[in-house]
Amino acid sequence: MKFNPAAALEKAHSLGEHNGVNQSINDSATFAFDSGELMTACFNGELEGAFLYSRHWNPSTYTLSKALAAMENTEAAWVTGSGMAAITNTILQICNSGDHIVASRTVYGGSYAFMKNYLPKFNISVTFIDTTNIEEVKHSIQDNTKLVYTETMNNPMLQIADIPSLAKITKEHGIKLVVDNTFTPLIFSPKELGADIVVYSMTKFINGKNDTTAGAICANEEFINSLLDLNNGTSMLLGGVLDSYRATNIQKNLYTLPIRMKQHSNNALYLAKRFNDIGIKAIYPGLENNPYHDIIKKTFNEKYGFGGMIAIDLNTANKASKFMSLMQKEGVGYLAVSLGYFRTLFSNSGKSTSSEVPEEDQKKMGLSEGLVRFSVGLDDDIEETFLTIEKCYNAIK
Repeated sequence: MKFNPAAALEKAHSLGEHNGVNQSINDSATFAFDSGELMTACFNGELEGAFLYSRHWNPSTYTLSKALAAMENTEAAWVTGSGMAAITNTILQICNSGDHIVASRTVYGGSYAFMKNYLPKFNISVTFIDTTNIEEVKHSIQDNTKLVYTETMNNPMLQIADIPSLAKITKEHGIKLVVDNTFTPLIFSPKELGADIVVYSMTKFINGKNDTTAGAICANEEFINSLLDLNNGTSMLLGGVLDSYRATNIQKNLYTLPIRMKQHSNNALYLAKRFNDIGIKAIYPGLENNPYHDIIKKTFNEKYGFGGMIAIDLNTANKASKFMSLMQKEGVGYLAVSLGYFRTLFSNSGKSTSSEVPEEDQKKMGLSEGLVRFSVGLDDDIEETFLTIEKCYNAIK
């Protein structure tokens, strides 16, 4: 029977302290032991179910991590203070000086900048390619390659990774497949498709409120434990821990994710179809004429739809700016970066979230200077939203 991420998440829910239906917020940075021997055992990793110091674990981050692991069907998970912390911790734990990475050139700008500009300081090289081109992936792997990095639905072109085909290649070479699933929680279960490690910016859809930054790493126990090793664990030593209060809030929001993802997807599909009706070319994998429609149909969890992200091309940055300003004025949503919010957010990707990517690589990925990325909200009357967008589009044509 196919894995059901929402059902797994529901089954993982447990009562909090004093049988509260929500988890308690743990307000301690450090934890006491009954004896010096027990503290020593904890430091040596020999004590199960004990907490030492909140940079390692605390009850709040631990219970959120268990919920995320259930949702992804991984053995374990670890939560961080931002999505970038999850991405950088994962890569730095796997790679050493002299290693090589094969990465999608079409990724979040911060991920691109880290791999392109920061990793060379440690003599870690990266080959940026089109990871939707399986032959190009095969030809890019070197003897010192340690991982292939991709996004399930990439930012901002909304191309869909063929995770089973990528996993086949990485397993043949004995390397890791790291998948950023930020755009498509529940819609895809990357581990079930063959990924080794799944990373998230929980700032986005998972939390859904845009009130904090947070990240997650979902993987097997061996990898998560390696991140937290007192002597050489990247997460332990770099210290990108998530605050207890935020962890508890995210966990509460997590249980509405199935309902939210369905509404985001339904609204986005409606807008994408209506955009095409009025001559706006919508990039959306839920449309049958989209080149990635067949891949998503083969690999997604259908009940959660095709996602809440749409992109349209207005050709010039000036036209995109006028369009977005007018939409904000007319109440469509907000001219802001990020995604997964209950209101619609829109931005000009080449001048914002992908601005770290050089123009030459933006052209290689097919990113027009006039591309507008929509994170479609939870609007109750999506037809009214469309009519307002149509009015704004006609005003700037």
